[in-house]
Amino acid sequence: MSTFVRSVFFSLAFAVAAPAVAAEKAGVKLPDTHDLAGNSLVLNGLGLREATIFAVDVYVAGLYLPSKTKDTAAILKGDVPKHLVMKFVRDVDRDKQVEAWREGFKKNAKDYKAIEGKVEELLGWMADIANGESMSVSYVPGTGTTVNVKDEKKGTIEGEDFQYALYRIYIGPNPPNDGLKNGLLGME
Repeated sequence: MSTFVRSVFFSLAFAVAAPAVAAEKAGVKLPDTHDLAGNSLVLNGLGLREATIFAVDVYVAGLYLPSKTKDTAAILKGDVPKHLVMKFVRDVDRDKQVEAWREGFKKNAKDYKAIEGKVEELLGWMADIANGESMSVSYVPGTGTTVNVKDEKKGTIEGEDFQYALYRIYIGPNPPNDGLKNGLLGME
């Protein structure tokens, strides 16, 4: 086999073996699909979470759905599997995360008191997160919302009401920042 043919062969073999990367934001690359409980989900969009008046980058989030859509009502429906991954681009301590989650639920849950116990369960799973680590939340209809922190499964919270409020934090009327919401909806 000639050197040219061999180099083309190895280049093609590497291209087939490498995972497909759909998008990149702030140096974070995410694959174009995610398997969730037998459902093949596609990357709907990537958003950047910025904090403080100085717009400090905190994490890049990717939203995976059965098919791409900009329709928030369709995404929030309880019978739709979904996966949200957050890849952190800076260190964030547990207390800051707890504060941000609580604020997000209070601003976006239609009835915060009804899900407050579930929110507290989620907050109990938070931990310090370092630059490069990740957190994810996955909703499977009939099962609930599974939370992973630093690639460790923390638990599953049942109920469409909880998943609705959680995903509404990101794509509802009061997201942490507009760029995050617009990116997750594929509008950036």
